[in-house]
Amino acid sequence: MTIDVLKANDLTETLQRQVSDLYRQLNADNKQRPLNEILAPSNNVLVIICKIENTIVATALLSTYKVISGYRGMVDDVVVDAAHRGKGIGRKLMERLLNEAKNMDLDEILLFTGHHRKPAKALYESLGFELRNSGLYNLKIH
Repeated sequence: MTIDVLKANDLTETLQRQVSDLYRQLNADNKQRPLNEILAPSNNVLVIICKIENTIVATALLSTYKVISGYRGMVDDVVVDAAHRGKGIGRKLMERLLNEAKNMDLDEILLFTGHHRKPAKALYESLGFELRNSGLYNLKIH
């Protein structure tokens, strides 16, 4: 098993297909953006992948942005293939993501997860994330 930062020059059709198939396990209804858009230098998104025998079995993304109140990161699209859950891959993936965030000198990392995702919530809390007492609003543009 290897956990790496995905770079734009790593992209292949096979890799794109593997990530697309994996993401469908997280949310089959969302329209996906191609990885070349995600990894564009102007997009400020770090993609962490876990590979087992040349197959991507997990992903986690970290978007970064600067605002007056600090340099923040937002965790998105954390998914571990159903056949590989319960093996500690999610923890290793998030630990790598958090290490990269520390190296970037972020002030804060945010993430949202569904209340029904009990294993994910337990993982995030064990890594030090705390549930905020705030409202999250959502507006779909498209």
